[in-house]
Formats: sequence, structure tokens, C-alpha cells
Amino acid sequence: MIRIDVFCEDITLPYKKIGKNKIRAAASAAAEMLDLKDASITIVMTGDQYMRKINREFRGHDEPTDVISFSNRDNPFPAVDDTCEEIGDVYISIDRADRQSQEYRVSLQDELKRLIVHGMLHLVGYDHERSDEDEEIMIKKEEEICRRITF
Repeated sequence: MIRIDVFCEDITLPYKKIGKNKIRAAASAAAEMLDLKDASITIVMTGDQYMRKINREFRGHDEPTDVISFSNRDNPFPAVDDTCEEIGDVYISIDRADRQSQEYRVSLQDELKRLIVHGMLHLVGYDHERSDEDEEIMIKKEEEICRRITF
């Protein structure tokens, strides 16, 4: 069983008719396609101001970004038990997602879906920053999953 928790930090949902249930549904579908079982993932929807703070504190970049993932599979997070693995947290800036949807000429729902999938891929070990080859692999996987998710 996959448990997806959705929280808000400095914003409220629904936002432009997108609520927690839609976000949870997209993340659940992505988790299924990533073959995650007996796992828990937290999605935190936030705004640019809070995202800037997180990006500065944890990545040393004093600017907001669209998505940041914190994987519990990375050290020093050992598995506590075998019943439900807490995979990690994905923070998404709804402000940035809204602007990017306009820039990329896609719906806000489609941009949020892409960011959810992107963040979840980071949680399970994909990393586009390691090499050009890893970036290509991650992009292909992201596109494959996004095509299959109806949101």
C-alpha cells in the first residue's frame, strides 16, 4: 500500500481548482509506476518565499525553485522497520509551477504532474545533475510516467 500525504506550507489548496486529492492521485499513480509498495511519500505544496528559504538552507541557492526532494533512502536515514518505508518528501512551489505552465504553454495540472513525477524520481535515486547520461535517462523516465498519468 502506498500512502501519499499532502501538506501546505504558506499556501492554501485548492489552487485554481487543483486540490489535495488531485495531487495525491498523480503521486499515487507515479508511485505505482515506480513499483513502490508499502511506502509513504509526503508532498508539500508551498510558495516561492518558503521554497527560497529551503533552497538556500539545504542547497545554498538563494532563490526559489520549482521542486526539491529529500530522500530518506539517502544516508543517514536508516530503515526503521519493514512495514512501511518512508521514501521522503517532495516540496513543490505552486507559484513557480503556475508561471512555468504559462511559459511552457501547458496546463497547470500538467506542470504539477511533471513536478510531482520529477520529485519522486529523485526520491528513488534518479539524478539529472550527475551526468548528461543520467539526465537523459531521467528525462525519458519522467516523460514515460507523465504520459501514462491522467490527472
